[in-house]
Amino acid sequence: MGRAVRKRREHSLQVRWRAFTIWRNLGFLPWRKPRENQLAEKNKNAGDFYKGAFDSIPFLNDDAKRTFQHLLLRPGYMIRDYIGGEHNRYLAPLTSLIIFYAFFALVSAVLQPVQHREKLPEGFKIEAAPDSSDGGQGARILQSMTQIVHQGYLYLHLDQYPEAVKNQRQSSLAALEGTLRSQGIPLFIGEFLFLWLAMSLALRRYKMGASAYAAAAAYVLCQFSFFMLFAVLLTWGKSSSISILLMFLLLVVDYHQWLAVSWKKGVRLAVSTGIFYALVYGVLILLISAVVVLLAFFKANV
Repeated sequence: MGRAVRKRREHSLQVRWRAFTIWRNLGFLPWRKPRENQLAEKNKNAGDFYKGAFDSIPFLNDDAKRTFQHLLLRPGYMIRDYIGGEHNRYLAPLTSLIIFYAFFALVSAVLQPVQHREKLPEGFKIEAAPDSSDGGQGARILQSMTQIVHQGYLYLHLDQYPEAVKNQRQSSLAALEGTLRSQGIPLFIGEFLFLWLAMSLALRRYKMGASAYAAAAAYVLCQFSFFMLFAVLLTWGKSSSISILLMFLLLVVDYHQWLAVSWKKGVRLAVSTGIFYALVYGVLILLISAVVVLLAFFKANV
């Protein structure tokens, strides 16, 4: 008797797993009838008060619920379906990104009312690179380049390093950065643009349009915001970041499902995306550093 019960349970689990696999690949169960108007007559009067009340609210309608569910359970397949033309079933990528980051910023603002301040690392200076007379020419060039990178990084994070603020202009910039960062704007704009460019470069062999890479980047960032929100809630506001390893694994799963590639190929594509992301971010830092050095040079010679 026990063996028969165990076999039935194993068979039930196998059937459920197979159904989940089919749903994950298709986004629906082909043998299940659509639920439109299924209970319309039965609850005709009961739902009149709130009927259609939430349809115009993006994060409460059926499309939003479906988008959130599919992003958690079948993210790569959802990206494939949306790029393939199934736009009516999901929230648009930009809409999803705005909603996810707005909700994340709201929760973070409640649980993290005080902006975290970092201590200025040793060797970081906001001034122009010092003129070093000791060492060879190569050492001086390396020191100057390191200082330029430090300056660019600091100008992007003045709100987190208050001791680096030396004048009113930098104080105003720090206040602006703090306001934007508290609302999640750098995550929303900067990370999206960086990931969009990185994915365009890493997946250039697949010859997709710029809009396809933009949609994929937006949905991937929505995934990241899911787990960032979990980190905020689980740590009660002490941490709002997720590890690079988790982001890497999520990207591998997305590529495996979206592009129908092997896990090994997905790992290579994820590594390429990370490299291009770092390069794009480094180029931005160098450009900002160059502008800072030029402004300091002109100010010193005026």
